[in-house]
Amino acid sequence: MNESLCVNNTYLDGEGLLLGPSLFSFIFFINKINSKGKPTLGTRVISTQSSLKIDPNYITGFTDGEGCFYIGLSPDKNYNSGYRVKLSFQIGLHEKDLGLLKLIISYFGVGKISKLASNSVLYRVTSIDELKVIIDHFDRYPLISYKYKDYLLFKQAFELVQKKEHFSVEGLRKIVAIKASINLKLSSNLKNAFPNIVPITIPKIEDRKILNYNWIAGFTDAEGCFFIAHKKSQASKLGETVWLKFILTQHSRDENLLKNFIEIFGCGRFVAKNTKEYGEFIVEKYSDIRDKIIPLFEKYPLYGIKKENYLDFKKVSELINNKSHLTLEGLEQIKQIKSGMNKYRK
Repeated sequence: MNESLCVNNTYLDGEGLLLGPSLFSFIFFINKINSKGKPTLGTRVISTQSSLKIDPNYITGFTDGEGCFYIGLSPDKNYNSGYRVKLSFQIGLHEKDLGLLKLIISYFGVGKISKLASNSVLYRVTSIDELKVIIDHFDRYPLISYKYKDYLLFKQAFELVQKKEHFSVEGLRKIVAIKASINLKLSSNLKNAFPNIVPITIPKIEDRKILNYNWIAGFTDAEGCFFIAHKKSQASKLGETVWLKFILTQHSRDENLLKNFIEIFGCGRFVAKNTKEYGEFIVEKYSDIRDKIIPLFEKYPLYGIKKENYLDFKKVSELINNKSHLTLEGLEQIKQIKSGMNKYRK
């Protein structure tokens, strides 16, 4: 029997489906593999299949944070239109997270992983047949962040390429108009080459709500931070104090998404940062960390290197719960744990 998790009186069953006045059902994605029965690998990285099975909603949550839908255009005299169109879905991570990319390629069954020169690794899907697998996934398990709009634009370009319309000048101009509305938009060279292009209207999308805790786990692996705060304190007998902070960060255009976490968890606050260019959902009340944040990640696990930070975060939570942080020995133990977390983790 599947167990349920309750956060803020919201129940999700063992598959991560929201149960309440309305029942949201999901059709679970069946992994597709290529004709050889395994992922296609880049020449510089050896990827292996994993027995771990990641929930589809985790994949979507992680993509909401780290994924990129890219439309590339480069001059090429071999094409009648004068340009080569290259579509790609990609996720770039630090090499410490190579294991996570291997799980992702195993899930999709398509694409390549390459190791880059800057201590990073890149998962990329470029062929039209393989991109169809990506499109199928995100049609069934839609993105929630502002990136959903980028996906819809990317899908329009994909359909044009699938119909081979990009080989014509008219079709190319349609793709340029789409590119003008997605991600980094047009380069100065493309603006000069296509001076009269009008960006297509970005689809108007209503704010989308978080319906799945596996999505939260994936999004946290991408954009979350498990942080141990430490400062001098005259109120403490030791002259120092420590506390825990759980943080999710996102561009200001997703402010409503971050505020949705307050509703989901029944705790935390939203803070706008850097002249409102980005915002943070922050939880730092210890009882909320102990009773709401940690139980979620115990049931809906992380898969990246961030899991190691979570485990240290949980360890410190246990020390605080036992009042060990009020002793010199316990405080030093916590400071030692903190020194090996996040950017200091080797």
